[in-house]
Amino acid sequence: MSKPQFSFEFFPAKTDEGVEKLCHTFDALNELAPSYFSVTYGAGGTTRERTLGIVGTLRSRANTPIAPHISCIGDDKNEIAKLLDFYKSIGINRMVALRGDLPSGQVGMGELPFAVDLVRFIREHSGDHFQIEVAAYPEMHPQAKSFDSDIQNLVNKFEAGANSAITQFFYNAESYLYLRDALEKRGVDTDKHKLVAGIMPITNSSSLIRFADSCGADIPRFIRKQLADYGDDRKAIREFGFEVVHRLCEVLIAEGVPALHFYSMNRIEPNKRLVESLGLTTQA
Repeated sequence: MSKPQFSFEFFPAKTDEGVEKLCHTFDALNELAPSYFSVTYGAGGTTRERTLGIVGTLRSRANTPIAPHISCIGDDKNEIAKLLDFYKSIGINRMVALRGDLPSGQVGMGELPFAVDLVRFIREHSGDHFQIEVAAYPEMHPQAKSFDSDIQNLVNKFEAGANSAITQFFYNAESYLYLRDALEKRGVDTDKHKLVAGIMPITNSSSLIRFADSCGADIPRFIRKQLADYGDDRKAIREFGFEVVHRLCEVLIAEGVPALHFYSMNRIEPNKRLVESLGLTTQA
């Protein structure tokens, strides 16, 4: 059985000290030889300048590909075209294309209201220069009309030119497998258009539950109950979280997942421990 690829996601640091810490994290995780790192930005590009700076900094530190997130809601084609040209000029050839969230108080969806429109525009403007990742939702996007329409939306993004998709994080492997099978039933070649499993390590119960509730990700009852029982015992939460996520990854690997994308939260651990214990590194 071949090992799946793996990658990490960062969010932009807000301070110089944070950037320095992020660079240290990048160096440590980069030693594991991931396939790429992605870098997020906020609603309507609210952290765009920080993202541009981080992307440039990380790009200069190593040859590992950097994939900036790019969103379209509330933005115009001219601004997005400038951003695409800038990334191309500094050697970026991979990105994560998302609809994004409309900033508070802003009205109007912009010229490219949905991710499928953004993917189509990237292809029109930049041809095949960029490897385009899009978002997928094993447990359905919270704003989707139905599960079927949400799956069809992902199919539409592939047809518009997306190369692969990264899932929202999940803890029920069956939800990932159901989505993969549903794509194949709709004619998607999942060897060509890979469905990458988004993996969220568990290190803090309150922040995890808050994040999951806001984005529609399900935390199984047994996990919620166990986290509640541990209370403020951070060590116990980390060890339990490691076991849960490690087991999830083992199941996915056994089922032939092509790649794992770790939402690192800008931390070295437990991401490094998970990758090494799963035997994903080139040294393993």
